[in-house]
Amino acid sequence: MQKWIVGIALISLAGCSQLQSQQAGAPELPQGVTFIEQIKAGQFSDTPVIPYSKYQLANGLTVVLHEDNSDPLVHVDMTYHVGSAREELGKSGFAHFFEHMMFQGSEHVGDQEHFKLITEAGGTLNGTTNRDRTNYFQTVPANQLEKVLWLEADRMGFLLGAVSQRKFEIQRSTVKNERAQRYENRPYGLVYERMGEALYPRTHPYSWQTIGYVEDLDRVDVNDLKAFFLRWYGPNNATLTIGGDIDVEQTLEWVNKYYGSIPRGPEVEKPAKQPVTVENDLYLTLEDKIQQPMLLMAWPTSYNGADDEASLDMLARVIGGGKNSLMYQNLVKTGKVVDAGAFHDCAELACTMYVYAIGQSGKQGDLKKLRAEVTDILDGLEERGVSTKELEELKGMVEANAIFGLQSVSGKVSQLAAYETFFDDPGYLGTELSNLRSVTTASMEQAYMRYLNGHPNVTLSVVPRGRTSIEAAKPNFTPPPRIIPEYTKVSEEKLQQQMRVPVDDFDRSVMPQPSSPVEAVMPELYQFELANGIKVLGTEYRETPTVEIQMVVPAGRRFEPEGKAGLAKLTASMMAEASEASTVEELSSRLDRLGSTVSFSAGKYGTVVSVTSLTKFLPETLEIMQERLFHPAFNQADFDRVKQQALEGIIYEHQRPAWLAGQATREVLFGGTTFSLPPEGTKGSLESITLEDVKAFQRRYYTPNGADIVVVGDIDKAKLNTSLGFLADWQGMPEPSYVTPALPSLPKQTVWLVDKPGAPQTVIRLARQGLPYDATGELYETQLANFNLAGNFNSRINLNLREDKGYTYGAGGYQSGGKEVGLSVYYAQVRADATLPSVKEFLAELDKMSSEGVTEEELNFMRLAVGQKDALNYETPSKKAQLLGQILTYSLPENFVETRNEIVASISKARIDELAAKWFNPSDYQIIVVGDAASLKPQLETLGLPVKALSPTM
Repeated sequence: MQKWIVGIALISLAGCSQLQSQQAGAPELPQGVTFIEQIKAGQFSDTPVIPYSKYQLANGLTVVLHEDNSDPLVHVDMTYHVGSAREELGKSGFAHFFEHMMFQGSEHVGDQEHFKLITEAGGTLNGTTNRDRTNYFQTVPANQLEKVLWLEADRMGFLLGAVSQRKFEIQRSTVKNERAQRYENRPYGLVYERMGEALYPRTHPYSWQTIGYVEDLDRVDVNDLKAFFLRWYGPNNATLTIGGDIDVEQTLEWVNKYYGSIPRGPEVEKPAKQPVTVENDLYLTLEDKIQQPMLLMAWPTSYNGADDEASLDMLARVIGGGKNSLMYQNLVKTGKVVDAGAFHDCAELACTMYVYAIGQSGKQGDLKKLRAEVTDILDGLEERGVSTKELEELKGMVEANAIFGLQSVSGKVSQLAAYETFFDDPGYLGTELSNLRSVTTASMEQAYMRYLNGHPNVTLSVVPRGRTSIEAAKPNFTPPPRIIPEYTKVSEEKLQQQMRVPVDDFDRSVMPQPSSPVEAVMPELYQFELANGIKVLGTEYRETPTVEIQMVVPAGRRFEPEGKAGLAKLTASMMAEASEASTVEELSSRLDRLGSTVSFSAGKYGTVVSVTSLTKFLPETLEIMQERLFHPAFNQADFDRVKQQALEGIIYEHQRPAWLAGQATREVLFGGTTFSLPPEGTKGSLESITLEDVKAFQRRYYTPNGADIVVVGDIDKAKLNTSLGFLADWQGMPEPSYVTPALPSLPKQTVWLVDKPGAPQTVIRLARQGLPYDATGELYETQLANFNLAGNFNSRINLNLREDKGYTYGAGGYQSGGKEVGLSVYYAQVRADATLPSVKEFLAELDKMSSEGVTEEELNFMRLAVGQKDALNYETPSKKAQLLGQILTYSLPENFVETRNEIVASISKARIDELAAKWFNPSDYQIIVVGDAASLKPQLETLGLPVKALSPTM
């Protein structure tokens, strides 16, 4: 089992012979593979290090391997050193667009087969693009490694033969849908696009966002995309990082086999650093469909890896990184703003210090006054400085976060890949931590003076439409016209000249088969009861010196008095404020120094008290938990602020289309019962809650009777029992009981239309009442039946609406249940002009599945995909805690996962079809639509169904 404490034993043999690398203990290397360096595990260092070995193929592909045999899984990451910063002027969005195309099949892998094959193997996959790199990653059971390597190699070496104009058009539409969903139809969604245009000159690659501009996507054709691939997607511009339960020698053989023959691409130089300056204060204003004005200020700083980057990161935390930060103390705690903070956004070419504040809704929120206050706070840093105590607390949290980041193979692989890509050093974590440890109060003050104090900045005012009177200042900046060179079509002849064709001595069309099946090992559990009856379920986790504890007390939303919706969440927020003995600032300081957390989160059935700690600091962390749990101060001033923040939070949530759809769904399915209320409460219910209500709720429902604890970490049963002794003496009120209200009868199928005027996209939900939770009964079987309809990327609904029609960025569906009620939901956010056809496609897919059932091929796909997921399910402490929490919450047998596996393996087609007919009948579903009612209502009326306006409870 991997241990986190590793000394750096660095062996570097770059350029040495194969014989020398073998003498150093390296594996037998295939011809053409060069050993570069290795960091081995040791036992005498207090610095977390990720062990790895690094190699290079003759074609320039860098390979980084990390062995971790603690779980039967592997994580594979292919990172290309190309992001939006490598794009040409007038061709923004290409790097991200190409990420989409990489999932569309290659010469030996059919359309959508990459997703299907990984899902079928029980794995997960995705890709991401940012300014500086694009990565593709998969986590699979360890016996599937060769197949993943074959898949990744096929799209590196054999993609273009499968790229077609139709695929290009579909993915262009998908990217447009993504932009509309994530940027244009989202509150504050365009702020960083506006800031980038002001911070950087038009020729700077950070002046546009990774998503790109729609007009650029419309301008190009499929040949431009192919040319982008040929320029940047060569093996010499890539890093292949593999971590997990691997055999290094075998892995290198496979890597060399599948990647070694792929020719190098054009040479790629490291990009030059391009930090910028702002000559004078710039002001710009964005009118948005919001109610809470936002002030966003930005100062250009350095670049990723600069000597002062760590000092700037720490400075951002002092300014706005927690409850002790300047922004929180001066603006949030005083009730002047809803939220405020700061962060240092650092990228390869340039970095930026951002400071933000979100004002209150209504007549308040004058950004001119707010900017003056923010400026005063920042100016005061010159005289105030940074204390040694603050610095030590920041360092404690940063170092703890680094250790917690080593809990998953995917997290370690991602770090290794990023460090190699940007620093040519997979072991850069040690350097990064050393840089952070070297930060002093003087270096932070120097960074402040160099970049912030008295230096011009960019100020963006985001205001509700029609309220420019509250902007911070009159705009003095208009983005200059974009530089768009005359478009020249890439010719077929030019493309052919750049083509690279691998020459193999084996048949690539033969897909590798998995090796012997892996066995997912359920965590070994222990359990006991404290003297007062609290049940404890735990498992040891020795891979990192950390402990995670989750205690659930029966203080859930279902126990809120009538008219007091939101009380459970408000009480949880108050529990995280001051105690009778300590201010919240003092508690936060102690936690930061330890690198620990103690938090409260209210749910439907209970409130979770979560604790995370390094093992060595667990006693001190539990003392803070005890202080917060048993001795909350419940100060009136804190309550007034927390309540106001909750009210403003509701206003923010109500601006989101997804919230409107979710609340409409609750009201349509469960109207008139407590299940129809929003989790955060309503404006009216929150306004009625008093501090006495909070105290009464805490006295009644924060009780050990009915409480459960799950523990995952570097601690054994006996020591844990002793550590939790302070809870054993806790006495409280009896376990509360609850009577489930009768659910309403639903009308015949109706379209419920929620108006969001001018929305560029429409949120669609088809919903019906469902089953309560069961782990191995009909609900679980129905989830299996839904798998091919809407439960994975290759499901019928997603392939139809996204990949075939290009209506949406993604569509799906699920069945979920709580202790009393459940629901079945199908969802998508679609182009506004595709609303009606999308609804029709949903209904048609449900009808086909309910009437015809699944195919034998789909049934086999489901068996393989669901049946092999267990290898990935219990890797990290949080996943283990989730499993243990399910067992306690629903009184499940410890072997329920084995029972599920048996169901997956044995469920018949007849049973799946029976469930499909019962649960997927389209006429049983209510249709919720959130969009521009004026344009949508006439279209939706053509469905021949009642169309009713709905205004969700707020």
